[in-house]
Amino acid sequence: MTVIVGAGPVGLMLSTCLARWGYKIKHIDNRAEPTPTGRADGIQPRSLDLLRNMGLKSAIMAHKPARVYEVAFWDPPTNDNKGIVRTGTWASCPSFIDARYPFTTLLHQGLIERVFIGDLEKNNITIQRPWTIKGFTSNEKENPEYPVTVDLEHVDGTVKETVKAKYLFGGEGARSFIREQLKIGIKHKDPIAYVWGVMDGVVKTDFPDIKMKCTIHSEHGSIMVIPRENNMVRLYIQIASSTDPDFNPRKTATAEEVQASAKRILQPYSIEWERVEWYSVYPIGQGISDKYTLDHRVFLGGDACHTHSPKAGQGMNTAFLDALNLAWKIHAVEGGFANRSILETYEPERKDVAETLLAFDNKYAKLFSQRPSNEVASQAANATAHCDNAFIKTFKESCEFTSGYGVFYKPNALNWSLPTPPSPHHPPAQQPNQNPTTITTLLTPGRLLTNADVTRVVDANVVHLEQEIPLNGSFRLFIFAGNPTLTSRALHDLAAGMARKQSFYAAYARPDIASVSHHERHNPHSRFFTVCTILAAPRAQIEIARDLPPLLARYRDHVIVVAVEKVPLGLGSEK
Repeated sequence: MTVIVGAGPVGLMLSTCLARWGYKIKHIDNRAEPTPTGRADGIQPRSLDLLRNMGLKSAIMAHKPARVYEVAFWDPPTNDNKGIVRTGTWASCPSFIDARYPFTTLLHQGLIERVFIGDLEKNNITIQRPWTIKGFTSNEKENPEYPVTVDLEHVDGTVKETVKAKYLFGGEGARSFIREQLKIGIKHKDPIAYVWGVMDGVVKTDFPDIKMKCTIHSEHGSIMVIPRENNMVRLYIQIASSTDPDFNPRKTATAEEVQASAKRILQPYSIEWERVEWYSVYPIGQGISDKYTLDHRVFLGGDACHTHSPKAGQGMNTAFLDALNLAWKIHAVEGGFANRSILETYEPERKDVAETLLAFDNKYAKLFSQRPSNEVASQAANATAHCDNAFIKTFKESCEFTSGYGVFYKPNALNWSLPTPPSPHHPPAQQPNQNPTTITTLLTPGRLLTNADVTRVVDANVVHLEQEIPLNGSFRLFIFAGNPTLTSRALHDLAAGMARKQSFYAAYARPDIASVSHHERHNPHSRFFTVCTILAAPRAQIEIARDLPPLLARYRDHVIVVAVEKVPLGLGSEK
């Protein structure tokens, strides 16, 4: 049993993963229904890859979300004319990033939540609403099996429930009750210096880039334009700065005041609202939790442990990966595959990513919120100039990270590297032919598998290698086997080693292995491993039963070929 508090992106991702992998979930949220309006709306390219791998992308795209391929930059002109001019554009996900979906997907968070909720219902999990957490204790010495006791209550106080659980997860947002009860502090990078309004609605305007993501700087302040589904647009509108004589970080504003600010900033263009769906006012600040867990039984994730401005579109995406990182580790521990110490890697891996995000967001938000400088004006004088101002430089330099593909995990018990000098976690290679310095490859421990178009042997379909094995709770073993006419002996030796009773592979064999269906594609032998064999040879020359040992041939749907001259991972046939 895992108790999950909060049914936003981080809680729903964790719940979905664990429910699919057979775990009992108690999932509560203090709202009567999913997010009705507002909140997060940006799905970055790497997150879309993840949703596709989970089989959820089609349901997301069925809502016809907006897609942002380019970002336009608008600044004041250098002549005496007032107003704003376009000073350049840049790809949302530039070509140097190897992305399947080189765009940001914009969709109302409530619709995204409902996709996850629909999947949970298929696994007989219902979000318990509107319920809240009233207290909890964690004592592994007293109860090693179910050390966490959680007190829950309906928000009207009429019904109470106490649950014994193995884990408790706090995904209740920036005002996390669980974090407060653990007395875990939040460190803030800088004092609040700006206050912004955000408004979703349908507008009538002659601004030419209203269907694009735009960053707009003018003498009256700044705006970010985010296109949305159903003809809507989201505007982030600056309404106060610490340079204002009457600045108050708790400043509020009416919808009409926010709209008036937008009209001033967009001059000489006009804008009117046909409908306002939602608006809010918020101060910009960056904060990070001192700890993500104290005992590796009670965990925090998402906004409960890192907060930042929403304009870079990172909150929901970072939350997804917080949850995924924790989910597979809980699965590995509770499935008997891994020692509990593996849970100790959750905080350092995810906190390091959050630190990088906050450092970027702090710089990005400051530059975006500042009034235009002479540097910006100079650039605007020549829109074709190759000299970018500091804001645009920061945007371009951070594209890989913000797309999700720049996220990586440092060396630890899980991620191997070639440290200098070798560490206890990473002893040096013992055999010269196994030394990674002799292998030319684009693969890097701690990073995503490189995207690759390959051909599946059984049906000659061209497929995406990184998507061939779904997110099924298993380790994905990719065996780069070269040309089987040259590597047959090595392949048979490998399979023989894997088949030995005490091998890493056979030790976790399915108890029902004798009755597994002939059509089981991903886990015919073990719930913890799915094997994919990549061969560097023409498909017409491959016979699976002849060229692969039976253990590898059983994964016939995951036998892949790629032409040697097109091997994208840097591994030739001799490897």
